[in-house]
Amino acid sequence: MDRNAFRSPSPSLGRLAATLLMTATLAACSGGAKPPAAAGEEKKNAQADAIPVEVIAASTRPIAASYTGTAALEPRAESQVVAKTSGVALEVLVEEGQVVKAGQPLVRLDPDRARLAVAQTKAQLQKLENNYRRAQQLVAQQLISAGEVDQMRYDLENARAQYNLTALELSYTTVVAPISGVVASRDIKPGNFVQINSPIFRIVDSSRLEATLNVPERELSKLRPGQSVKLVADALPGRTFEGVVDRVSPVVDNGSGTFRVVAAFAGNGELQAGMFSRLSINYDQRENALVVPRAALLEDGGEPAVFVVRDGKAERAALKLGYDDAGWIEVRDGLKPGDQVVVAGKAALREGTAVQVLQPDRPQAPAPAQQAQADK
Repeated sequence: MDRNAFRSPSPSLGRLAATLLMTATLAACSGGAKPPAAAGEEKKNAQADAIPVEVIAASTRPIAASYTGTAALEPRAESQVVAKTSGVALEVLVEEGQVVKAGQPLVRLDPDRARLAVAQTKAQLQKLENNYRRAQQLVAQQLISAGEVDQMRYDLENARAQYNLTALELSYTTVVAPISGVVASRDIKPGNFVQINSPIFRIVDSSRLEATLNVPERELSKLRPGQSVKLVADALPGRTFEGVVDRVSPVVDNGSGTFRVVAAFAGNGELQAGMFSRLSINYDQRENALVVPRAALLEDGGEPAVFVVRDGKAERAALKLGYDDAGWIEVRDGLKPGDQVVVAGKAALREGTAVQVLQPDRPQAPAPAQQAQADK
């Protein structure tokens, strides 16, 4: 028998066996109970399953029923000034942007030809007046017939009409403003030859402005003269102007299915004709309406509804809605004051989904300065 077979293992083999034994022991320990930190992590994961949402409490506030639309402002009165006779413009007395009064001279045309015509017809008129006076004396003496006197009277009246016509033509050489307002445009310069009936000025009366809305016929019973109108103009951001419904057409257009509503506004120097405006006509008011933001309504194509947070879960609440005013919706049935309505995060919710409210809607604590003032 070989004596080497009974020799003890070499030192290197012993160290290898010890290393394998330690590795097996560590592996067994790693597959055992989880440390305390892992349990806390599982709890966090469970909380993470809740959907984060933002809510707002259903509350009461005044709300108005209104019709809104857009229109351009137009002047109540506007005149295109034309020359009623022809002639050379000697003087142009006003400029664009100038305020004028009705009857104020705007342009003076060359009056020489018109003055000569007046002088001619005046002389003819005086001659016929003298002849008629002598004829009246002669007819009393039966020296001329009554028919001749009647002819003289006819000629006299005709001459008087001609004289008045030439005097009128002479007055037309001074072009005057037909209405009071602002000169919006001027199409004439001194020295221009002006043709009869040619437009030379445009005058706009901006003391009263109007906006015309074409309103659907379903609103016909709700709108009437005297109702309050609010106007916001794009050219004047941050400003709101008050007006009234001036006229309501009682006739619905067959083609468009609309009727005309004209709102009137005072021209105070800020509102100008031509401004694009947004109008709101309030036709009803509720002082203590229960409301929620429009953003809270679900957009799933079904009946009006919102998600309400109760006991940490989302519950769908069907609503009966009322008026819509400036982003707020009146709720006539389905909620009560104080209900926490989801306004952000609702797209991920289903009935019974666990939720985590990020910003509960609750009364805000007063600022320190306010609290100190209240304590005094």
